[in-house]
Formats: sequence, structure tokens, C-alpha cells
Amino acid sequence: MEIIADANIFLAVILNEPAKGRIIELTKGAELVSPDVIPYEIGNALSAMQKRHRLDEVQIRRSFTIFEVIPIRLVSVDIMQALNLACKFNIYAYDAYYLEVAQRLNLPLLTLDQQMKNTACELNIKLLDI
Repeated sequence: MEIIADANIFLAVILNEPAKGRIIELTKGAELVSPDVIPYEIGNALSAMQKRHRLDEVQIRRSFTIFEVIPIRLVSVDIMQALNLACKFNIYAYDAYYLEVAQRLNLPLLTLDQQMKNTACELNIKLLDI
């Protein structure tokens, strides 16, 4: 089974957040798929955590190293379609990238973001419940 995984899913696992166990359970044996921008999004999220003094430089490097060993199939985004979704639903383009890929490939979405879940429901994208 293929699953579109949002960046917050990877961060929850890497940073040992409470949802980690359920995420691992849901994704065991699945192929994780994400937009090809995900490494940049993970890097940005980690640097933001450093800025807020949640992680130090060593933790950031360690976290990104963990991310890099997770097998993920990266797919290109139809940026124009994603921008259409972003405008229609008043969401960030980065969120629309995941929705565009999930919708185009007809794959279920795994996210911790409630607004993204709501938008996915409106787009008839199947959600995996954490």
C-alpha cells in the first residue's frame, strides 16, 4: 500500500512525539510517498525549532540524518494545480502540495494537521486515522 505522508508525520517519528507508535503501526509495510519538496520542508521545520530553542544544532543534524534514511518515494508536484487548491481553500502552498499529490495519485493521506484533514475530506481524499 502507498501512503502520502505529510512532513509532520516524519517529524513526529524523528522527534519521538506521542503519535510515533501509531504512525509506525499505520505505515508498517507501506510505501511512503511525499512531494519532492519534503527535504526542504523538513529542514525548514528543524531550523524553526532551533530558532524557538526547542532543538540545538547537534539535534538538528541528527534529526535530519534520521530523516534521510527513511525510504520515501518523492514525486513531482503539479504546482499550478496545487496553487489552485491553495487559493480555493485558503491554505499554504506547502499543504496544497500534499493534497495535490494525494488527489492526483488517488492515495490515502496521513497527516496530523486538522485543517489539512478537513480540506482532504472536501476533496474526497481518503485519510488514515491516527
